[in-house]
Amino acid sequence: MELRHLRYFVAVAEELNFTRASERLHIKQPPLSAQIRQLETEIGAPLFERGARGVKLTGTGKLFLDEARSILENVERAKTSVQRSARAESGQLLVGTAGATFFNHYMVEIFHQYHRRFPGVLVLPESSNTVSLLSRLEGGDIDAAFIRPPVVKEDEVIFVPVVDEPVMAVLPIGHPLANSPDIAIQDLRAFPLVLPTRKLNPGLHDAIIGAFHDANCEPKVGQFAPQLVASIPMVAAGFGIAIVPASLSRLNLEGVVYVPLKDVLLRAQIDLAYRRGESSTAVKNLVAITKRVVSQGATPTQAQ
Repeated sequence: MELRHLRYFVAVAEELNFTRASERLHIKQPPLSAQIRQLETEIGAPLFERGARGVKLTGTGKLFLDEARSILENVERAKTSVQRSARAESGQLLVGTAGATFFNHYMVEIFHQYHRRFPGVLVLPESSNTVSLLSRLEGGDIDAAFIRPPVVKEDEVIFVPVVDEPVMAVLPIGHPLANSPDIAIQDLRAFPLVLPTRKLNPGLHDAIIGAFHDANCEPKVGQFAPQLVASIPMVAAGFGIAIVPASLSRLNLEGVVYVPLKDVLLRAQIDLAYRRGESSTAVKNLVAITKRVVSQGATPTQAQ
């Protein structure tokens, strides 16, 4: 039994006329009649009562009509689902986000446009650190990742620059520099510095230390934060001061103030990382949307 047998049968059952059914199916009547008889032979029971005035379904035919329609509907549903998945209009996309990258408005706009264009795709963000996400990406556990460079470049991974943003000092309320319009980085050298751990976020860790060296001074390293975003509540708790990407100033935590840094080349970068030779259409669409957002220049108002 083939699907065409079911389609032919349903057409005849709905038309109750072989001539109209053959016209509907765009085939000649004799082959259609032959296919229906072949189906009846395979089932072992007549499906139609044939008479001078036309045909009507037998009891077996009525029962088989419900089953045939159900089978054809399931086949069409499966076909549509596979086609949508192939076009990345359904399914899921596991995306890693590192170092509080999701606070940046470029990130918001990328996810906003992706969801608007492919609402049937379930996007599953996973927050972690750059080192862990790159390892999971290479291992095939996630589909793509927004990470904080610089990192050791791997041949198996492609990096798409998304944005580099300025950094700000995070100070506890009441700090001597809290009311300053901006701060030179050397002004921070005497205060304990909360740093992201180098093991988990080597790029930003080294960049912050390097910014002090560029200013011909040494930072007073205090505590290490397990994640970049964790440095802000640590500042509020009195562990010291911190340097974070400007987008984290959206985190209006009580007890801290954000002050711009002046005369510093330090920038916080975000790259999209994905596997070389990636065949997933969903990932390719994410890359395309990311490049479009970057080329257009996202603004906070676009992402709202």
